[in-house]
Amino acid sequence: MSEALRVLLVDDDTVLRQALAQSFELAGIDVDAHGDPLSALEAITADFPGMVVSDIRMPGIDGIELARRVAAIDTEIPVILMTGHGDVPMAVAALKQGVFDFVAKPFAADHLIASVERALEMRRLVLDNRRLRRAAEEAQGAYPLIGETPVMMRLRDTVRQVAQADVDVLVEGETGTGKELVALLLHRWSGRRTRPFVAVDCAALPEAIAEDELFGQAHGRHQGRIAAAHRGTLFLDEVDSMGAALQGRMLRVVEEREVRAIGSEDPQVLDLRIVAAAKSDLAQAVVEGRFRADLLYRLDAVRLRVPPLRERRADVPLLFAHFLREAAERFGRPVPMIDGAIQARLLSHDWPGNVR
Repeated sequence: MSEALRVLLVDDDTVLRQALAQSFELAGIDVDAHGDPLSALEAITADFPGMVVSDIRMPGIDGIELARRVAAIDTEIPVILMTGHGDVPMAVAALKQGVFDFVAKPFAADHLIASVERALEMRRLVLDNRRLRRAAEEAQGAYPLIGETPVMMRLRDTVRQVAQADVDVLVEGETGTGKELVALLLHRWSGRRTRPFVAVDCAALPEAIAEDELFGQAHGRHQGRIAAAHRGTLFLDEVDSMGAALQGRMLRVVEEREVRAIGSEDPQVLDLRIVAAAKSDLAQAVVEGRFRADLLYRLDAVRLRVPPLRERRADVPLLFAHFLREAAERFGRPVPMIDGAIQARLLSHDWPGNVR
């Protein structure tokens, strides 16, 4: 949960400071009141959860200098200046330099509170977007499976553990959930990371050339994809679309860890890990006669399920922030902020295509 936002109130006039602090508290706004600008500055850090309201004329450093020093810490902390009639031109100049707003004395407390509420809302959006960007960056780096929901954190932990075990893995999930990414991480986080990662889209292989593509031709005329994965990882995507004859040949590969090229009598011994992915329930496919039970048994040493987005809606803003940042970098544009209305629409959508 986000930290409650607050106002840092700075004014050397004790009576006015106390009156304003009371007005903020009555409006439900947390406030820290300071009579000395330097002591107020000590409370400000980057990602400070709030904003500053300051008088312009104070002993020591004035409100203009305070605003400059606040901006040096974090340029997106809103500052509202309170000014006397004679200081209005100075406040207008500060506004042009990035100060959020100014109010001229005498002012109604409601007017200041309305401006403060707008500033706090802007600050909340800034901090939320920073959090989303950091989470997305962290996820893309050390933890490429983006998500903070419990189901995704468990999946990341499981993938790390299974990667070290060097066993065959079956990855289940709907189209677009990230099954290939899971397979790639199983490879990257394993002892085979420096060896080949060979991906085969079984659904995209025409049956007429599937055996040739997978098993290759004898006498070095064409190496198959299976042999190319020797000492590395073979990823069979959409294995549920594989035909019956091909399933029979793959069973021998999985059981014996050897492959025989077309036209050859001599098998090649294999050292590889097999990761298979399916978008349908393979157990049901076995019941329906579409998939071999013995092949499923061999592939299913460990089973991982990648959840659809509708089961982890809280991760949608993180993913959106990640792709938004990527698009902004690609087109050389600043990263737009994600406001509450956009987040609400993101969270309400069912995302039938998932992350794809």
